[in-house]
Amino acid sequence: MDASDSADIIQDSASHRDEAFKHKAAITIAIFSLILAITSLGGSNSTKDMLNSNIEASNLWNFYQAKNSRQTETRLAKDHLDIRLLTANDQKERELIQATIKKYEEAIKRYESEPATGEGKTELVARAKKAEAQRDQALRQDPYFDLAGALLQIAIVLCSVSILSASLMIYRISVGLAALGALLSVNGFTLWVAIPFLG
Repeated sequence: MDASDSADIIQDSASHRDEAFKHKAAITIAIFSLILAITSLGGSNSTKDMLNSNIEASNLWNFYQAKNSRQTETRLAKDHLDIRLLTANDQKERELIQATIKKYEEAIKRYESEPATGEGKTELVARAKKAEAQRDQALRQDPYFDLAGALLQIAIVLCSVSILSASLMIYRISVGLAALGALLSVNGFTLWVAIPFLG
């Protein structure tokens, strides 16, 4: 075997390693892209959940205020009739006032709590607080998805650069960034760990 044969073998070996590296990096980019797609979906859903829950909470609190106003108006009307009942002399008038007072009292109770429809003040407060809790959870999730998405995009770019430059170091950095992005994405879904500057 002469020197030219040895050089050809070395060159073929290097070429084979380069092709294997490029193949591995291409598969890695596909995996990063898949994780990025899942992360983007989680981020998009958390944003939608945050907006929808915020709108729902706002609507429920507005409904609560409307019920509270109606309840107050009904109480005032009942109080007015209570005073009128004290001065009424006619029995029919007294009976009519008492019947109206009873209707007002029932309405006041219904405004306070109406489990059948879920639209009493008590039920509206519970529903609004639940919507606020859902909004707050989505608000805590969103920064994790944002940072994870950014890290995964950087990892994809670096992995692409590693193919062009045949740099194992750049490839390893991209894998490290993608792993961190994947962990942040999982934390966005689960909220297992609260990272102070993100939440």
